[in-house]
Parts: sequence; C-alpha cells; structure tokens
Amino acid sequence: QVQLVESGGGLVQPGGSLRLSCAASGRIFRVNTMGWYRQVPGKQRELVASIASGGTPNYVDSVKGRFTISRDSGKNTVWLQMNSLKPEDTAVYYCNAAVVSTLGGYLRAYWGQGTQVTVSS
Repeated sequence: QVQLVESGGGLVQPGGSLRLSCAASGRIFRVNTMGWYRQVPGKQRELVASIASGGTPNYVDSVKGRFTISRDSGKNTVWLQMNSLKPEDTAVYYCNAAVVSTLGGYLRAYWGQGTQVTVSS
C-alpha cells in the first residue's frame, strides 16, 4: 500500500555532516507525523527525531542542537540534517511515517528499509 524509500547514509569522519532523505509513495490519503529512528546491534530501536504535520519538531536529548528534521508535506518527504556527527551516532537509521492509506481507513506506521550511518576516523 505504502512504501518509504531512504537515502543519504554513508561513512563520515567525526565532526562531519550527512543528510538523510525519505520519500513516501503509494496509495496515501494522509501522512501525519514522520520521524527517524536508529538502531545498533544488541540494542532497541530508538526515536531520534519526529516532526508533526504542522511542522513542530521533537528530538532526543543526545542530538539536540546537532540534528535538524524537516519535511515537505506536498511530496511526503522528510529529511534529517546531521551535523557535528559523533562515533556514537553510528547506527542504521530508519524512516517512519504515520499514514492513512486509501486502501485502509485507519492510521498505521510504515517503515523505510534502513540506511547505514558510520562515523569513524
């Protein structure tokens, strides 16, 4: 019904920057909150940043002042600008969107495929 495709991951040195992108497509009636999660081996997936349909952002404390989430509702796209990256930011980053599909009259979460971010010298 709905697909989320991510891009922008890669290898970067500490202090560097990356910009992640995620585009939702398919039989979409409405996209509400969109967000980015990250996961490392052996740990649970955690919410990094989210942005409401009206544009209000929310961040986990560890990335405040370094990461910026933004969205283009007309294109159902969300970005995560990651600055001043640290080794502890290394993880697989997953896009998430709360979507009402034209094929289902209820709100549910969809996930991107994940993109690897590695911060290392």
